[in-house]
Amino acid sequence: MTGVREPQQERSRTTRRRLVEAALDSFGERGWHGVTVAGIAERAGVSRGAAQHHFPAREDLVVAAVDLLGEAQIDELRAQAAGLPSGASRIERVVEMVLNLYTGPLFRAALQLWSVAATDEALRDVLVPLEARVGREAHRVTVELLGVDESRPGVRELVQATLDLARGLGLANLLTDDTRRRRQIVREWARTLELRLAGD
Repeated sequence: MTGVREPQQERSRTTRRRLVEAALDSFGERGWHGVTVAGIAERAGVSRGAAQHHFPAREDLVVAAVDLLGEAQIDELRAQAAGLPSGASRIERVVEMVLNLYTGPLFRAALQLWSVAATDEALRDVLVPLEARVGREAHRVTVELLGVDESRPGVRELVQATLDLARGLGLANLLTDDTRRRRQIVREWARTLELRLAGD
């Protein structure tokens, strides 16, 4: 019995993952109003019935999509953490890692959702607590990678400013390739953090 059940569970997890990834791609390309569960199912190569079994409404897909987005960001940070240098150069590398998180198709999909949530109360009610949880985790991992003590005055705010800066630069990168300017900002912001966090 167990041998039969586990492959079914694995198939179910695979189907959910395909649907969520298709949802993120669709939100990024077409926006909230251009996406339906049926369209996502077609993109994922999944039957409409199977899609509605896992996600009866788009809002259910949003919950899973934001979770996946948050997990992907944290996984990426942790994967890169193994190669971090020690000393002052570590700060610049962590800043670069964090700022580069907020580029690409996953961030574009998140922006589409944020934009609609500004005027769609139902979507906002779903999105706000999810974003708060994802934001707290990103903050926690950034503190860990920087190796700083948040009990010191101003440290928490500096870490949050790093994440806010990353989101702003990600937004600027939507219309034009902002890579060169981002590199310059990484260096300057890292110097600022080095000076302010020197006591840690």
